[in-house]
Amino acid sequence: MNKPLFMHIVQTLSNKVPFFQQRQDATGRSGLSTLQKCTAATRMMAYGLPADAMDEYLRLGDTSVSKCLENFVNGIINLFQDVYLKRPTPEDLQRLLNIGEYRGFYKMIGSIDCMYWEWKNCPTA
Repeated sequence: MNKPLFMHIVQTLSNKVPFFQQRQDATGRSGLSTLQKCTAATRMMAYGLPADAMDEYLRLGDTSVSKCLENFVNGIINLFQDVYLKRPTPEDLQRLLNIGEYRGFYKMIGSIDCMYWEWKNCPTA
């Protein structure tokens, strides 16, 4: 994920989801930042890390990281589903078909099954 997209997500979650707003505890110390919470959730999803792996990297306990992930996923669904998590329209499908055709994959939407693909420059054992 590129940085501007990630920062857009962080900013949107910070403005719209109370969990991601930084708070102060009873002693006046700042709590976890929105950036820490979003980074923890994103790293868990991207690298398949367990919650306790974030303690060393971001100084977050596993319970906090689990809450971050749950709130991150729910926030993304609630805030972005109408734009990014919708069924493709006929125009979207045509655009994807055109992109696939330009790249040499005619009439294909979805993943590429490389099992029967001829690999010309790939070494074999």
